[in-house]
Amino acid sequence: MEKILLIEDDTEICEMIRNYFETKGTAVTSINDGGEAFDLIRGGIGDFQLVLLDIMLPDTDGFTLCRQLRMRSDIPVIFITARGREEDILSGYDLGCDDYIVKPFLLSVLYSKCEALVRRAGGAEEKKLLTCGGISLDTRTLRCFACGNEVELPPKEFAILRYLLEHENWAVSRDTLLDRVWGYDYFGSDRVVDNHIKKLRKALGSAGSQIKTLVGRGYKLTKE
Repeated sequence: MEKILLIEDDTEICEMIRNYFETKGTAVTSINDGGEAFDLIRGGIGDFQLVLLDIMLPDTDGFTLCRQLRMRSDIPVIFITARGREEDILSGYDLGCDDYIVKPFLLSVLYSKCEALVRRAGGAEEKKLLTCGGISLDTRTLRCFACGNEVELPPKEFAILRYLLEHENWAVSRDTLLDRVWGYDYFGSDRVVDNHIKKLRKALGSAGSQIKTLVGRGYKLTKE
């Protein structure tokens, strides 16, 4: 484990984690502001191997940041927070975190959890490239290819395509896509999914026909 990202507004906790991890040979980059972290995530998570994420942050919250991360990357995420209510923990896992640690915690335990997640993620490297028919998506470099040509996709279309690729030949409902891409707290119409599917098909060109409409049920991605 060489380099991790710590998003935490308590500078004392940041210093404690950084000092302990650096004795183990792991570099820690810390960000204390949620807005700054949001900008970093939108620009690409870079070569970090894991993210430690607090929930209560200035400008935005950890749940929002986790949702943005999961739209763009498979990087392991651990929540470190004082919020230990059952609903908060369940929300964290629902958004795709890999672990949830309530403060206070032992630094040795935190490091061991991080090390185990990074090791597991490294062993699953072959899953970073998702392919179905003429569509390929690299979840690490965030690049999409359709019929051999690179396609630029906005975050929502990228996240939709990624979910469909991960569930090839599955019937995926609009509600499922809303939950996975927009978040469980989204209260708008499910027709927004149809609009983004339309844009996604257009961006993929001829490969867009691989996304099938299932009347009254949702969508399905097939090889042809």
